[in-house]
Amino acid sequence: MVPRRRGKIINFCSLLTFQGGLTVPAYAAAKGALGQLTKALSNEWSSANVQVNGIVPGYIATDMNERLLADPVRLRQISERIPAGRWGAPRDFAGPAVFLASAASQYVCGELLVVDGGWMGR
Repeated sequence: MVPRRRGKIINFCSLLTFQGGLTVPAYAAAKGALGQLTKALSNEWSSANVQVNGIVPGYIATDMNERLLADPVRLRQISERIPAGRWGAPRDFAGPAVFLASAASQYVCGELLVVDGGWMGR
C-alpha cells in the first residue's frame, strides 16, 4: 500500500483496548497493543495516503461471548450498563466498516471508532 500510495487498513480492537477487563489479561494486553499499533502505523503511513484506523466493538452477541451470555449474573451486569439497551450484533459494523473503507474517511487517520451502544460514554 505504501509503495502504491493508497490504501485503507481497518483493525478490529475491543473495549479492552481501553479497559483491563476481568479474567482476560492476555486478551486485554493484545487489544491494547493493537490500538497503539493502529496509531503508530497511521503516524508512519498517513503521508503515503494509507489510512490506518480501528473499530472498537462493545459487547457483541457472538459465539465468542457465549459464556457471558449464558451467565445470568454477568449478562445482567453488562446489559444494565449498555445505554442502547441491547448487546450489539455483527450487522452493527457494516456502516462503520464501509465508512472507514471509503473515500468519505480519506482524512480520518489513527482513529479508534468505538461502536458499543454507548458503553464508553458512561
